[in-house]
Amino acid sequence: MKNNFNNKNFYIGLAFLALLTTLAKYISSLQIVQNLGFSFLIVAILIGMIFTNIFKVKISPKFENSFSFATKTLLRTAIVFYGFRLTFTEIYDVGFQAIIVAVIVVFSTFVLGYFIGIKILKLDKEITILTSAGSAICGAAAVLATEAVLKNKAYKSSIAVSTVVLFGTVAMFLYPYLYSIDFINFLPKSMAMYIGGTLHEVAHVVGAANSISNDIIAKDAVVVKMIRVMLIAPFLIILMFFLAKTSTSKEKTKITIPWFAIFFILVALFNSFNFIDSSIINKINYIDTFCLAMAMMALGINTDFKSFFKVGLKPVILASILFIWLSVGGYFIVNFVITL
Repeated sequence: MKNNFNNKNFYIGLAFLALLTTLAKYISSLQIVQNLGFSFLIVAILIGMIFTNIFKVKISPKFENSFSFATKTLLRTAIVFYGFRLTFTEIYDVGFQAIIVAVIVVFSTFVLGYFIGIKILKLDKEITILTSAGSAICGAAAVLATEAVLKNKAYKSSIAVSTVVLFGTVAMFLYPYLYSIDFINFLPKSMAMYIGGTLHEVAHVVGAANSISNDIIAKDAVVVKMIRVMLIAPFLIILMFFLAKTSTSKEKTKITIPWFAIFFILVALFNSFNFIDSSIINKINYIDTFCLAMAMMALGINTDFKSFFKVGLKPVILASILFIWLSVGGYFIVNFVITL
C-alpha cells in the first residue's frame, strides 16, 4: 500500500475514475434516467462496462493498483460509512414487525436462491451467492459487500448487479400499479413494509414508495429497506463461517470476520445519538455514495462481456425466481407478520 501512495500513476488512475464517476453522476441526475429507476451506482457500473466493452478502451496496467484500491479498500470504507444512513431510533419507530419482515425476507431469499442456484440450476457458486445476496438485501451495495468477502472475478459481480437492475426496475413500476387497482390491498403501514421489505435497490424503494401518494408509505418504506441494509453485517459474518465450513479445499480455510460489516453497525449506532449535525451527515452520505460509485465504475471497467456471455441465462432464471418469491412470498410474509 505504501508503494501505491508514493506512485503518481496511482493518483492519476483514481483521478480518472473520479472523472468518469462525475460523468455518471450527471447522467444519473437526468430525469429520463431517474424515471427508469437507475440509481447513481447502477449508472456508474453501466458506464464502466460500456467504456471498455463497447468503446474498446484499454486501461494501462500501470493503473491497475488504482482500480484494485477502488474495488477493495475504498469499497470497504464506503460500506462502513453507509451506516450514517440509518439510526436505531428510526428502526424503533417503524416497529418490531418491520424488523421481523426484513429478517425473514433476507434470510429466506438467500437460502432459497442458494439452493436453487447450486442444487437445481447447477450455477457457479459465487454468482449464485452474489445474485441471491443482491436480491435479498440491498441490490448493488449488497453485491459489492459480498464481493469483498468472496474476492471473486469482476464479471460475476456485474452479472449479479445486472439482475438487480432488471427485476428491481420491473418491481418499482409494478407495485404502485397493483396497489392503485387494489390488487394489493394493504393498509399504508403494511404497504410500506411490503415495498421496503421486498424491492431490490434503495432507489427502487424510493421510486415505488413516492409513486403512491401517502406520506407513511414514502417514509416507512425507506426505513424498512435500511433495516435490510443493516442486515449486511450479520449476513456477511454468517456467510464467512458457512464458506469456511463448506470449503472443498484440502487446506483448512481461515475464518476472517469482515471488519467493515462490524464497523457498519457501529457507525449506525453512533449515528443514533445524533452527535453530528444533519447537514454534515448529508455531506458524508454524498461523499460516501460517490466512493461507492467509484468502486462500481472500477468494477464495470474490469468486466469482460465475453466472460459475461459464457454464463448463459441461468443467473437471469435464478433472479427471476427470486423476484417472484419476493413479490408473492413477500406479500404473504407481511400478511403473516401483521397478524401476529
